[in-house]
Amino acid sequence: MRSAAVIGTGAIGTSVALALARHGVTVYLDDVNRTAARTAEAMGAGSLAAPDGPVDLAVLAVPPAHVGTVLARSQRVGLAHAYTDVASVKAQPHDEIDRAGADPASYIGGHPMAGTERSGPLAGRADLFEGRPWVLTPSPCTGQETLNRALELASLCGGTPVVMDAAAHDRAVALVSHAPHLVSSLLAARLAGAGEESIRISGQGLRDVTRIAAGDPGLWNEILDANATAVADVLDAYAADLGRAIGALRALGGADAVRRRAAASTLDGLLRTGNEGRARVAHKSGTPLTDLTAVPVLVPDQPGALARLFTAVGEIGVNIEDVRIEHSMDRPRGLVELLVQQRSAPALSRLLDAGGWTVAENAVAEHAVMAAVG
Repeated sequence: MRSAAVIGTGAIGTSVALALARHGVTVYLDDVNRTAARTAEAMGAGSLAAPDGPVDLAVLAVPPAHVGTVLARSQRVGLAHAYTDVASVKAQPHDEIDRAGADPASYIGGHPMAGTERSGPLAGRADLFEGRPWVLTPSPCTGQETLNRALELASLCGGTPVVMDAAAHDRAVALVSHAPHLVSSLLAARLAGAGEESIRISGQGLRDVTRIAAGDPGLWNEILDANATAVADVLDAYAADLGRAIGALRALGGADAVRRRAAASTLDGLLRTGNEGRARVAHKSGTPLTDLTAVPVLVPDQPGALARLFTAVGEIGVNIEDVRIEHSMDRPRGLVELLVQQRSAPALSRLLDAGGWTVAENAVAEHAVMAAVG
């Protein structure tokens, strides 16, 4: 790919442009928000100049409801040989394309499964998509050249292409992205009127489950509107489980011993099923969860401390499969759990301990004491 156009310079569009520019692709930027477009240009994402002729691929980084009209308009002026989008819903854009009178042969739906709770071009990163799935949803009309261009785009951005049916994609993202975002927002909403004493004792777990609630409400309104039925189906299942949990908790608060035992069994089942679901997404794809173990390390709250830890692990020659960080702003140190292959864990613990780091059980115990005293 030698040239590309990116229409829409929010966080995702700018990230796509930065990734392509990093590989030497000539990128042309366009956005109705000229301030955002100029910011992306200043970041090195591309140029606001108009291309001399059709580019190899145009990426439509616009809300789902606008994909059809933007595609039709871009095709009328001959902007590109092939077109894709990055909208998080796919069935609606496919339908809108037909209504807008656009040519489906040169279009393929796309959705990189990566993002950030921040918005705007300044949230863009060239490495945002590295190692992440990049869903492609070709229609029966999609041409082979268009598919090849989209596959090349995903590769240049560091993503892993996954081809799916548009409706299947929308059901999947309702389960793994859209409903979780709404639930996170509902959890966070309970905190808006909470007393300061409650907020003061909150920990990393609460920050983890409410992090994505910081997303742009306008954007998420559009996403939920475009995938409303699929999200509602997921929430129906949540509601059924929530009803069971509420009933069990009410029974646990009662005096009936038989009902209390049944309630405890119900809660145990819900929690264990939660363990099973978490295990399916808690580790790097292709690495069995049973092959990994966590090496906990206390890290001082100082500039460069994490970098020094990762450098030390690299010098030891151990690959970190995943990282979990628990840190409160009012504490001098945080707990970092390094997920590594089980066979590497004992040697890593010994060598880090010898290097002056507080490791394993000592780290967990000390961090628990720090948390208890605030």
